[in-house]
Amino acid sequence: MSDLTGKTALVTGSVRGIGFGVAAALAAAGARIALHGLAGELEIHEAREALMAAGSPQVEFFDGDLRQPDRIAALMAAVEAWGGVDILVNNAGIQHTAGLADMAPDAWDQIIAVNLSAAFHTMRLGLPQMAARGYGRVINIASVHGLVASKMKAPYVAAKHGLIGLSKVAALEYATAGSKASGGVTVNCIAPGWTETALIEPQIEAAAKAHGGDREAGIAAMLAEKQPSLRTSDPSEIGALALWLCAREAHNVTGAAIPIDGGWTAQ
Repeated sequence: MSDLTGKTALVTGSVRGIGFGVAAALAAAGARIALHGLAGELEIHEAREALMAAGSPQVEFFDGDLRQPDRIAALMAAVEAWGGVDILVNNAGIQHTAGLADMAPDAWDQIIAVNLSAAFHTMRLGLPQMAARGYGRVINIASVHGLVASKMKAPYVAAKHGLIGLSKVAALEYATAGSKASGGVTVNCIAPGWTETALIEPQIEAAAKAHGGDREAGIAAMLAEKQPSLRTSDPSEIGALALWLCAREAHNVTGAAIPIDGGWTAQ
């Protein structure tokens, strides 16, 4: 179920965090990885070497500003020329917190562009090619905020709710593509809750310090309001689910938004 030999995966925002965790899981299963993200040469080099060490036969970096439709088109064309996108993981995202009345219109536009519109553009270009080959996987990294809301995050919540709706439409439109034998074409969302990445590490360190240096106690206190398990997820765990969704046996799992949130959205 985990053999992706001969498959090519584009994972946006994959030089670090959840995107890297997903890319590493796919690499370990033998997929070629189209690396993407905002990073310097050293970070790109280190990510590429790590993915090769994980098991990918080939890793190349592809640039592309996800705020610009023409740059997205160029990105997709470049990866198609490299071997074609069999697995598309829309992971890249940005965030800005402010009250609705104080949210700058430019911040709204940027967050919607990267977190929602970019996925529309990659999907509209990638899905027809997947259908023609009889196999394809789109995995959109949404968020618990695609299922429930929080204050101070209007554009982010709107984008993630929209991403789940967009994914359902695409899942329906491509439901008959391919076959059970080929694996078909599926479109799903993963909706992570609190996940340990560099982005939240300062918050974790501050919480641990407030609890006498006890990291687990600090995390539990930090998550108490939202995540009943009181445990964070690791990017590798998001990657493990993404890998399972890529299996041929998952051909009938489509249009789903699967939370990894310790019970947050069950409340």
